[in-house]
Amino acid sequence: MIKLRQFKTEDLALFWETAYSDPQAEWTKWNGPYFKDVLPKKDDFINNIGPERFVNNMNRRVILYDGQIIGDVSAYFEDGQLKSWLEVGIVIYQQATWQQGIGTRALGMWLEILFEQYDSLPHIGLTTWSGNKAMMRVSEKLGLKLEGQIRQVRWWQGQYWDSMKYGILRNEMTPIRPSGKIEL
Repeated sequence: MIKLRQFKTEDLALFWETAYSDPQAEWTKWNGPYFKDVLPKKDDFINNIGPERFVNNMNRRVILYDGQIIGDVSAYFEDGQLKSWLEVGIVIYQQATWQQGIGTRALGMWLEILFEQYDSLPHIGLTTWSGNKAMMRVSEKLGLKLEGQIRQVRWWQGQYWDSMKYGILRNEMTPIRPSGKIEL
């Protein structure tokens, strides 16, 4: 069973272990690796980053699969205070759960939540890169359309990759809630 719920303070230590304890984890090679983000230290995440950015954040949920933390979904406004252009993200940290449809179902559930939460928004976007074929497939399975392809702007592993912009309109959403559970 897939479940999305808000982060709780008591999730932070286990989430850090799952997500950030291994700086060479496979997921770091696919989630915007060209940004070369540094993973947070445990104390900083548990005491600062987690409480400030994860706990009680309506734009972030932990993904549980069979009761275990395996990832998270997030959203942010690309246009800042205008709040008209919402982008989403998903990371499944547990490689053992990849290629089972979990990410597709979790992201679909997240899109439903966001369209309910922001009931005046007609569009939600998702940006990935041309090297992340799995994320591109997930987007297409959920009915997101390729809305833009910015060619050769992501430098990674000695070559340029494309930035891939996907989006879905509210009236294009197909409900998928029966495959998971949402806790608001």
